[in-house]
Parts: sequence; structure tokens; C-alpha cells
Amino acid sequence: MNDQTQPATLRVFVALAPPDDAKRELAEELRPAYDSYPHMRWNRIEDWHITLAFLGELPSGTVPVLRSALAGLAADRRPLGLAMRGSGSFDDRVLWSGIDGDLDELYRLSADVRGVVRECGVAFVERPLRPHLTLARARRGDLTSAGEIAEGIAAFSGRGWSTERLHLVGSNAARGRGPIHYRDIEAWSFGARDSTGSRPDVR
Repeated sequence: MNDQTQPATLRVFVALAPPDDAKRELAEELRPAYDSYPHMRWNRIEDWHITLAFLGELPSGTVPVLRSALAGLAADRRPLGLAMRGSGSFDDRVLWSGIDGDLDELYRLSADVRGVVRECGVAFVERPLRPHLTLARARRGDLTSAGEIAEGIAAFSGRGWSTERLHLVGSNAARGRGPIHYRDIEAWSFGARDSTGSRPDVR
């Protein structure tokens, strides 16, 4: 992210992202729903993610503080084995895909990420981890579409995949009426610490 063009604050979270082949598999399962429910606000496939810690609106100057700490955490952790499985809806409007696999390790990773963020002096509102991918949101007043779609893909069971990187992500939420877009501020490979015990370079 270009420090000369970034806003004074950023809406930030720490997340995992499924690999492209796993996302394509789920997108193919969703194809009939894309056609039948064009009024849904579908998230871009490239934006699908599993939030580990939502940090909210932070001053841009906080980002460098987090980089080294999160890089070190990722370097010391082995990848997790996960899969997309099942579906449901939050509040009758938010369509999601469930996550299966190494869930105990996923909860542990989330707790460690949150601990590292607090150690960096960053305050944020704690929210319980509910492992999922947000796929779409129904328009206000539509209380049936998300549930109908979820029922149609409830039996979906995707291929297993291994987490590759820990992502620090920024979004444009609440900055206009357009769709929410996400972009990596930075991402770090799991298990990247070399045999000498040194950390990978971080910017």
C-alpha cells in the first residue's frame, strides 16, 4: 500500500484466504444461485476470507507496528488444513459458507493473533470467532433469499486445502455506497522462519 496515498485511517482485519482452486469449486456450486438471485449483493470471489481478528478503524500509523509482530507469528506457525463445508445465514440477510478442518488450531491461531495485536498496544472490540466466508448480503427487507440459497448449498463439502499466508487486510467499508472491496496491506507465509531462527524481512 502506498503510504503517500493511503487515508488517515484504515478499516483493518487479520484473516486467512482460501486458495484459488478451492474458491473456484465453491463458486461453481453457487453458479445457479448467481443466476437465480441477481439482486443479492455478492462478494467478489477474490475477497473471500476467514476473519481471525477484526480491528476496526485504525490510524494508518498503526500498520507498521503490527507488521513485524504478525510476520513473526506467521513464521513460527505451521499451515492449517481447512475446507469449505455447508452454509447458513446470519440475521436472515448474510449468506456464509462454513469452515471445517483443523478448527482447534484455527481458534488457537485467532487467539494468538489477538494477543499479538494487544501486545502492540492496539485496542479493538473482541468478537467471538465464527469461522466462515461471507458470500453475499441480501438487500434490506429481503429476509428469505439468503436462507434459500444456504439451504441449496447446505450439503456442499469442498476439497481440503492448506493455509499459505496470514493476511493483514484493509477495506473501503463505510466509504461510499459502492460494494465493499478488500486488499492486502501485507501477507506473511506460515512457517517462514528459517533454520537459523531468523525472521523473514518485513517492510
